[in-house]
Amino acid sequence: MGLLDLLHQAVAGNPEAHFDQVVQKASPDELGAGLAAAMRSDQTPPFGDIVGKLFNVSSSAQKAGLVNQILASLGPAALSAAEGVLGHLLSPGQTQLTPDQASQLTPGQVTSIASHAEQAHPGVVDEVSRFYAQHAGLIKLIGGAALAVTLAKMKEHATQSPPEKP
Repeated sequence: MGLLDLLHQAVAGNPEAHFDQVVQKASPDELGAGLAAAMRSDQTPPFGDIVGKLFNVSSSAQKAGLVNQILASLGPAALSAAEGVLGHLLSPGQTQLTPDQASQLTPGQVTSIASHAEQAHPGVVDEVSRFYAQHAGLIKLIGGAALAVTLAKMKEHATQSPPEKP
């Protein structure tokens, strides 16, 4: 069964039941694009809320990777803008969080950082989505509506793309 067939089944039925199969067939780029579309959709919670939820269920290393991805996408300006939240964690000159430091952040703080990042650099949604496409097991924890939109957007994109090669 091809990816498009799996996406049809997932969208028509229970997305959670087919998600693991979709992940096995989909490329990280396809999964990331679907997740980015869901994060921008008005049918899902705001980007910052989704990121906060994903942060909450991530490992320490994933938490650090996420926050560092956001900081890297924004550059040095992000550190000054996020200094209120990150100032107590970062030493002078430090631009990346360690897993231990990232674990000290709350999901609410990360929601705030992500929301600020989205306003300053909308492309951060794509970068965070690509990051989580590498950790697909966490995506199914974002909730039924966001997961359904992710899979529907993947299906929509797949039907607009050239047919799959056998």
